[in-house]
Amino acid sequence: MSEPPLLDPSVLASLQALNPDDKGEFVREIAGIFIEDTQDRLAELDRDLAEGDAAKFARAAHSIKGSAANMGAAALGAAARRLEAEAKDAGLGCAGPLLEAVKAEFAKVRVELEKLRRGTA
Repeated sequence: MSEPPLLDPSVLASLQALNPDDKGEFVREIAGIFIEDTQDRLAELDRDLAEGDAAKFARAAHSIKGSAANMGAAALGAAARRLEAEAKDAGLGCAGPLLEAVKAEFAKVRVELEKLRRGTA
């Protein structure tokens, strides 16, 4: 059985439908914003983990969860949801491995988004 796509094509199509005459420019722009914002959120998660701030950590994970859903990155969103729940329910004691899972999912999604931005997806 094959794995689901890293980016849901129906979500990308919905984004493209918002500005159908721009030859994909809007989607490429949104992809770039998503990449930059997610990198910022991941840096924030690293800081919040180091500082032991579970509330800020959970908010940053929540932000990634929502933006991943908006981009159709379901596996990334699910990993961020687990990270947020862990921070809220149990604190940051076991958050390290879950954060690494979020980073790994983002790395895969980023590759696909970069292809999309270059028009090679």
